[in-house]
Amino acid sequence: MDFKLVSDYAPMGDQPEAIDKLVAHLKQGVPAATLHGVTGSGKTFTMANVIAQLNRPVLVLSHNKTLAAQLYSEFKSFFPDNAVEYFVSYYDYYQPEAYIPSTDTYIEKDLAINAEIDRMRLSATYSLLSGRRDVIVVASVSCIYGIGNPADFHNTMIQLKVGDIMAMKHLMYRLVEILYTRVEGDLEPSTFRVKGDTITVRSSVGNHCYRITFFDDEIEEISLIDAETGQRLDSLEQVNLYPANLFVPSKQRVEQAVLQIEADLENQIEFFEKEGREVEAKRIEQRVNYDLEMIKELGYCSGIENYSRYFDGRAPGMRPFCLLDYFPEDALFIIDESHATVPQVRGMFGGDRSRKENLVEYGFRLPAARDNRPLRFEEFESMIGQTIYVSATPAQYELARSEDSVVEQFIRPTGIIDPALKVCDSTRQIDRLMEDIEECVKRGEKMIVTTISKRMCEEVSAYLEKMGVRSRYIHSDLDTLERVQILEDMHADLFDVLCGVNLLREGIDLPEVSQVSIFDADKNGYLRNYTAMTQVAGRAARHAQGRVVLYGTTCTEAMRRTVEDSNRRRERQIRYNIENGIMPRQAKRNSQQQSPLLEGVAADKSGVLYDTATPNVAMVADTVAQYNNVGADLDSLIEQARNDMERAAKSLDFMAAARYRDRMYELQQLKEEHLKSRE
Repeated sequence: MDFKLVSDYAPMGDQPEAIDKLVAHLKQGVPAATLHGVTGSGKTFTMANVIAQLNRPVLVLSHNKTLAAQLYSEFKSFFPDNAVEYFVSYYDYYQPEAYIPSTDTYIEKDLAINAEIDRMRLSATYSLLSGRRDVIVVASVSCIYGIGNPADFHNTMIQLKVGDIMAMKHLMYRLVEILYTRVEGDLEPSTFRVKGDTITVRSSVGNHCYRITFFDDEIEEISLIDAETGQRLDSLEQVNLYPANLFVPSKQRVEQAVLQIEADLENQIEFFEKEGREVEAKRIEQRVNYDLEMIKELGYCSGIENYSRYFDGRAPGMRPFCLLDYFPEDALFIIDESHATVPQVRGMFGGDRSRKENLVEYGFRLPAARDNRPLRFEEFESMIGQTIYVSATPAQYELARSEDSVVEQFIRPTGIIDPALKVCDSTRQIDRLMEDIEECVKRGEKMIVTTISKRMCEEVSAYLEKMGVRSRYIHSDLDTLERVQILEDMHADLFDVLCGVNLLREGIDLPEVSQVSIFDADKNGYLRNYTAMTQVAGRAARHAQGRVVLYGTTCTEAMRRTVEDSNRRRERQIRYNIENGIMPRQAKRNSQQQSPLLEGVAADKSGVLYDTATPNVAMVADTVAQYNNVGADLDSLIEQARNDMERAAKSLDFMAAARYRDRMYELQQLKEEHLKSRE
């Protein structure tokens, strides 16, 4: 099936020329091209047109989950009839295993997996292995981390056809082998139910189930049914059931892996004993033997990814399999915001390696743990085919790789001029900010405030809430879906000011934002260099009255360059508007619907993940205690706060959970003070 682009508008401004040039370069076989386009010029729409013309599987790589979620929504709206998938890290929280020799501190791995994102990761691999050509996978840099061998994943697939001879019990065993669970009640993803001569299976992705009816040892009928109602939707001739996990080695591979692990364990124990390191020898023996017992009995163990080399059948030092292995050779790779994404890919291996070295050196893991790693940058380069780098501020690396294939897109189809930049003294930045917010709210506009730390971001948001301003904050401590929901709520006019640190830079589509206020603009560093401030200022580039305020006590070189380049772009757009008789018009979101990522998320009746009211309880980062009149029964109040916190967290109401957490901490503090006063 070919890509079918659906859009209410046609390419305008620089877009037609950019599309033609990119398609021509790629058809000529150039290894890389760069789309150098200003914020708000419609780079995503340009990419969609290129994809539609080339008709090849595509990986769109982004450097953070928030931007990946936005790109997923946009491409989903452009290609509603094609397979648009989402592949990011499925951890809402992840504390990696580590050992700090200087303090003799071992940190155990701790994590929380988001089941919905795990389902979407599986869906992406299914689409790629199905042989479809109309596949777009929007991914974060987690795509360079190890996942299962695609050959093993495909080989463990169960293919069923009407008329096949297969014992019903054999199918049940096969389902258990690929990590499906037998249940008696309602079917959840990756489960199956048996009644009489019928097995009903719910796939690990999607809301449809498959009902397989047997006559003796023959598959008599396969039906597609609705998972919720049980209604029969269609009759099928065949169905493919993929594993419930990306790591599903065959039984033979597991047996071989166990033998190899045992052999390497003996070698490592011998190594430590020769060096007189009895503690490390005993530690590695106990840990690995425990893991082996778990693998033999259950098929897995905690930290099984550290043994992935054995299960994948890889030689020592060989790179792990990753999502890139699932793409065909002629796939197209688009690296969005390449100035930030490429350095992130380059730095992944080094950070992971230093942590693993300590674990191996001190007997916590076998040397094979080093091979459970992200790709080295040179490995990544060797695996990607034709690539388009997309950025408003491309770095030297992308420009050098693209050589003569750099395409510029500086004219906005909307006619919107670059936001006006103004430098203000930071001595009264809060007072000036409140005045600007008042003006913005009167005009029905939105504002972004960026700080240089998460704590300051939270405190500014809490202060604005106290002053009666509808405000939220966003930073990397919030989980993926909560960040998406916050941006959706800004579009829905549930608040007026969004405070952030670094996530509100590249690519975020917020046409409602008329002003960006940058605190501490004169602080030299990563968050306040030319690239960062140009990207942050671009969040106001989709509003016809966009403006940016830089707060500082001095004007740095980065600030000066940002202002000068903005003025040049303003002049170019104004000249284009005059020559073509264009009046600037307000930009609109590429997709007016709610993000598809939120469709399966449990929400309250208002459709939000958190309480949008301003309750009379402590906010995050608010240290003012409000429980001075609490009586002696503090234990029950603490327990109630803890239960409320856990209940809110389970329903993904994280703002409410944070408030209940603060309440619990303050009650615990009051209890300690009460006990001290009685001593």
